[in-house]
Amino acid sequence: MRSDSRDEKAASTLRSLPDPLTVPPDDIRYENLCRAYNYRFVARPDYFQLAHSPQQVESAVRAAVAAGKRIVARSRGHCGEDFVASPDVEVVLDLSPMSRVGFDPERGAFVVEAGASVGRMVRELFHGWGVTVPCGFCMGVGAGGHISGGGYGPMSRRMGLSVDHLDAVEVVVVDGNGTVSTVVASRAENDPNRDLWWAHTGGGGGNFGVITRYWMRSPDASGTDPAGLLPRPPGALHIAEASWSWEDLTEADFVRLTGNFLNWQARNSAPDSPDVDLYATLNCLHRSAGNVGLQAHLPEDAPHASARMDAFLHALRSGVRAAPAVSRQSLPWLAATQYLAVPDTGPSAIALRCKVKSADLCAPHTPEQLATAHRHLTRDDYRGGYASLEYIAYGGEVNAVPTGATAVARGALTKSFYMVTWKDPADDERQLRWIREFYRDMHASTGGVPVPNDVTTGAYINYADVDLADPEWNSSEVPWHALYYGANYPKLQEVKAKWDPLNVFHHALSVVAEP
Repeated sequence: MRSDSRDEKAASTLRSLPDPLTVPPDDIRYENLCRAYNYRFVARPDYFQLAHSPQQVESAVRAAVAAGKRIVARSRGHCGEDFVASPDVEVVLDLSPMSRVGFDPERGAFVVEAGASVGRMVRELFHGWGVTVPCGFCMGVGAGGHISGGGYGPMSRRMGLSVDHLDAVEVVVVDGNGTVSTVVASRAENDPNRDLWWAHTGGGGGNFGVITRYWMRSPDASGTDPAGLLPRPPGALHIAEASWSWEDLTEADFVRLTGNFLNWQARNSAPDSPDVDLYATLNCLHRSAGNVGLQAHLPEDAPHASARMDAFLHALRSGVRAAPAVSRQSLPWLAATQYLAVPDTGPSAIALRCKVKSADLCAPHTPEQLATAHRHLTRDDYRGGYASLEYIAYGGEVNAVPTGATAVARGALTKSFYMVTWKDPADDERQLRWIREFYRDMHASTGGVPVPNDVTTGAYINYADVDLADPEWNSSEVPWHALYYGANYPKLQEVKAKWDPLNVFHHALSVVAEP
């Protein structure tokens, strides 16, 4: 796709420069770059560098290593912890200018630069070729971190994870002598760098090097027509939304409603389930912040789509006395993604302080856990934030891939996502205490964390939570890395020792090589 616009010419000029743009503290751009999505953490590096090409990334890493400066990379800044804004970070390498999405005929795959947002990736792939990658609908999140952590979203039950379509990854690495180089690692069985590709199929960002580009192509794709190399989304989505007011919900109603949702997921989340194309989220906001809301959709042209949605809504309402407000509509695919998207601009997305937690479920929460959730979501001593527990449909094709085939753990049928956002720094302690106590009490029988057992499979690294490594909040004696990576962690340690032996790339929850 060619463009003769002034902006494209300017971008081309920047890409051709040998070194990235440097932004020191006295630059007008510095303060803006100090803040990313989570305003709890403000970076104060010696300088920022804005990279426009893989060559500039390599140059920035080489200069930082030579100077003995700690460098971290940031794609679009949606990390929930201070992995980038840690006080000891001296150089922040910002990859957001590297946001191109296109087709690479030499590799026969779609190339996505690490700084591209999920929203741009979805739009460009669909507009250009009518294809997509199963990914999240938080449109401002960067591909660099989203894909490397596994990458899931509304299409994952039908299409698997983002990493299930990862053909290759380009990474700037540093060897034991401090030599900086750029490596391409692919899923080809005979690729000598295949272990580095594997580590980026769920091993998380910031562990092994700086990701510059991904190449996306489905493993079973054949031919040379780009339109046949990634999944094709449905033409339109049939969407249902329901809302239950807290004023109408008793504790018994809440436990029954959430239990109905989780039980439906448990019954209908096998890869061969007839309802694997039905995706839904149940967002349980704190009583002071809103209501309990459902969003569900399935392809408009799926067999008996409307009747199947009727049956799903009926299953959720079974035994619940409170009646929801329900609306339904159909929208073309791309319009539906925009309608369902988490916004990345405006007051609800900018200048937020946040904390997130997660637990992946292979079976429903118990009635006792759901009663605990009701207690925390209706606590009268909590006010002033956007606080919620969200249950997210999962499973399906995700679990058609063996756990060891990629670095991301498999086996979950539903994701649970805990989140609180607020704006006043004076509220930090109160907001953090609420979500920490909530999460601890939900997992009280397993030391305050989702220890893998017959209900939970662990947690999701892209919802990074340093509390899992803190004995005050994790009394289970199960280490944080077992919660995120399970049996895959030892292999990740081997990759770390091979590709980042000097531990140049690290953070509070980074992979640690065997001593």
